[in-house]
Amino acid sequence: MVDLTQYLPILIFLVIAVGLSAAFVFLPMGVARLTGAHKPDPAKLSEYECGFPAFEDARSQFDVRFYLVAILFIIFDLEAAFLFPWAVSLEEIGWAGWVTMMVFLAELAIGLIYAWKKGALDWE
Repeated sequence: MVDLTQYLPILIFLVIAVGLSAAFVFLPMGVARLTGAHKPDPAKLSEYECGFPAFEDARSQFDVRFYLVAILFIIFDLEAAFLFPWAVSLEEIGWAGWVTMMVFLAELAIGLIYAWKKGALDWE
């Protein structure tokens, strides 16, 4: 027979975590309901980010170039995330690590040149 008492601390931790999570989610909603903060009026529903009413549907389609620029940003942001640990550990990984990173940077440079030639970075 397996002794399950060793899992009791984990179970207690999970119960406390779920309880606190539920409290942080539902307690503010309950307090808002009791204090009357849930009653919207025209002042609460007015535009506050841009200062003027929306003039078209918020779910309109974006130009595909927006997505291309976003994807390129993510790619080169990840490149920067890979460069820092590589630079820190370059002494330990030696020439093999240096050559591997140069191949990686060359692939990214080829991708950037391709995107540039295709006009993905041109914004009109």
